[in-house]
Amino acid sequence: MAGREVLIPIQCEYYALEGLSMLLKNIEMIRRHLNPDIDVTTILLTMYDARTRLSSQVADEVRSHFPDQVLRATVPRSVRVSEAPSHGQTVISYDPASTGALAYCRAAAELAARGA
Repeated sequence: MAGREVLIPIQCEYYALEGLSMLLKNIEMIRRHLNPDIDVTTILLTMYDARTRLSSQVADEVRSHFPDQVLRATVPRSVRVSEAPSHGQTVISYDPASTGALAYCRAAAELAARGA
């Protein structure tokens, strides 16, 4: 509520779109009543599986509604990303060479470049 920017990670799953819709309604309510400066600036597509049509459809839907907010980098579905928290680590410290870790690094670099 006190921030100016919102970064939304969204799983490339059907119900995540439902959740995104509800989250955006809450952010709009916060904008109207509490913080007129808050804005969704970044959306990161996660758990993307290029083999499924569902992932592609969700990604396309989000990109079509938020063309300027969605990062080009996507985080793929990855066992290493899922395993890392059970070891008390981020995926970047758990397995820095994994596809998930590299994807998060690309997303971070893209986000940093936006601010430059």
